[in-house]
Amino acid sequence: MCHHEQKDNKLEKGKRLFMANIITISRIFIALFAIILLFFTGVKTYILAFVLTAIAIWFDGLDGYVARKFNETSKFGAMLDILGDRIVENIYWISFVALGWLNVVFPLVVVTRGILTDGVRSLAFEKGYTAFGSTTMMKSKLGKFIVASNFSRFTYAVTKALAFGLLILAHLPIEYACKQGVSNVAYACAYISLVFCVVRGLPVLIESRRFFKNS
Repeated sequence: MCHHEQKDNKLEKGKRLFMANIITISRIFIALFAIILLFFTGVKTYILAFVLTAIAIWFDGLDGYVARKFNETSKFGAMLDILGDRIVENIYWISFVALGWLNVVFPLVVVTRGILTDGVRSLAFEKGYTAFGSTTMMKSKLGKFIVASNFSRFTYAVTKALAFGLLILAHLPIEYACKQGVSNVAYACAYISLVFCVVRGLPVLIESRRFFKNS
């Protein structure tokens, strides 16, 4: 391969990685705008907030899909993806408490867990490991399944997505036939996602001990 072809390939790779990272960053601002709308009570604003929340959730999977499709994931992209996840989920949980929809326990647990796991992951990152993928810091089969498996990540993502979206629909300032049912499912998903949050964080903390021993 000639020098110009190598240069073009690197440029194309950079563009695709840049696109995936832009998607990750964009969903943060989309989620922020959705949350702002929730503080302006109105049917149209709540429906728009729901739509934007759905887009932000879709973008959460889209950035990873773009990176995997072209087989051009990066450690920076993986770190940025986790950072985006933290920002988005924290602003939703905290805002839902501010709106009076949830107990303060939710953001306290989620934020504390995020600080602890991201702290040890940063240490693992320095040693060449990532949270997920082929270079995941998880070594045990159980740890990999709970934290890094597609099943675990997908289930956790779905319960959070349903909790965020359905909580908005459950608090629409109008009455509709299945509103109580939507509310029940929304809160069930919120509690399930909280349990998932804790359970998926424990193996990270347990397996991180080897990094502190070798530091």
